[in-house]
Amino acid sequence: MATHRVSILTFGCRANQYESAMMERSLRSGAAGSSAPGEVYVLNACTVTGLAERKARQAARRIRREHPGSPIVVIGCLADAVEKGLTRFGDADLLAGNAWKSRIVEVVERVRAGDRGLLPTAAPRPIAEETSTGSRGRVRAYLKIQDGCSRACTYCRPTQVRGAPRSKPIDAVTAEASTLVSSGFPEIDLTGINLAQYAPAGGTLADAVRRMLAIDGLLRLRIASINPSGLTAPLIEAFAEDGRACPHFHVPIQSGDDRILHRMGRGYTVADYRSRIDAVRARIPHATFGTDVIVGFPGEDEAAFANTCSVVDAVGFVNLHAFRFSPRPGTVAAELPDPVSETVKRRRAETLNRRWREGLRGRLDKRIGSTQHVLVEERRGDEWRGYTSDYLYVHFASDEEIPVGSVRPVRIVAVAGERLEGVADERTSARRVDAA
Repeated sequence: MATHRVSILTFGCRANQYESAMMERSLRSGAAGSSAPGEVYVLNACTVTGLAERKARQAARRIRREHPGSPIVVIGCLADAVEKGLTRFGDADLLAGNAWKSRIVEVVERVRAGDRGLLPTAAPRPIAEETSTGSRGRVRAYLKIQDGCSRACTYCRPTQVRGAPRSKPIDAVTAEASTLVSSGFPEIDLTGINLAQYAPAGGTLADAVRRMLAIDGLLRLRIASINPSGLTAPLIEAFAEDGRACPHFHVPIQSGDDRILHRMGRGYTVADYRSRIDAVRARIPHATFGTDVIVGFPGEDEAAFANTCSVVDAVGFVNLHAFRFSPRPGTVAAELPDPVSETVKRRRAETLNRRWREGLRGRLDKRIGSTQHVLVEERRGDEWRGYTSDYLYVHFASDEEIPVGSVRPVRIVAVAGERLEGVADERTSARRVDAA
């Protein structure tokens, strides 16, 4: 493998980003970064929406035009969907499901040897064997501690291709986190397909969090995304006890209407969701929240959409991803009656985003004049950029050279769109501002 370069292009979720870093680690002697030309192209592809699949197809066709002699491998959820007959992908030389990611060296060797088509289904290796040393050039490292899901939401294809829930043992999680910190990553973001189903033998997610917070040198620990049922009292307490545990929780709601939530098979009501948010705020008053929303789900009428807008207004999310419903063949939702037109979906997404931004502006305005701790992630020209612990994006100026990966106090002086602007303030200790 040492003489063969490999380029990995990643599509989709944070779990995929972790797995791409894991594959790069396996191919370290010969792998190139995703931006470098390579003899073999590996597309770690997503099947969650039709748009995600189109992006992978477009990338494959572009590679075929620009590098006609280079083999193309599609690996991951999209390849598993092809194997299950849920979709097609004719623009790759070799397709390999998620279980092949831990065998990426063999996959590359096989495509170079002339293997073509779909590799046979492979049993996943123990999740404890999946390790990553992080993505090069990044400040935050993703750490996948869980895979699979048994919730089976009616619209969701990843649950069809990721399999049953699997949890990485806490000892393995802690060891991997220690390696990431010693490799220079000041922040670790925990990720999985459904972190609410993280259930290692003899422990809980809260136990894993406390073990990681004992690691010397770790500046921040963040949960990338978690469903409402995962916000347990012990987990909330673990985050309340330690300032390095980031007080931002991305909690997908998908809809603010109980009838639509039932159709989605989400397993909770709006009241259930709000109670989890309230529980966090009762213990961590300065916590902020993000969410995902699907607009235009079958049966969503104007009243249901209005309910969703009301919940978004009431919770006051600092980040929101609004997705237009994309029917995925093979899912229950694809066969539901009362479809919503694409025109209405587009209008509702625009309306929801506009209302969210209007509310966000007021919340950001309250930060003006405060000093926030910012983890510096990059420098662009004369300004530095990074995030607060509660996940607000900040651009700031400084007369000093500031190391990427350090945490600096920044005095907030203005709001620009969805971000804060400020100046480095080494003289001031950061004060906390409760989220509105």
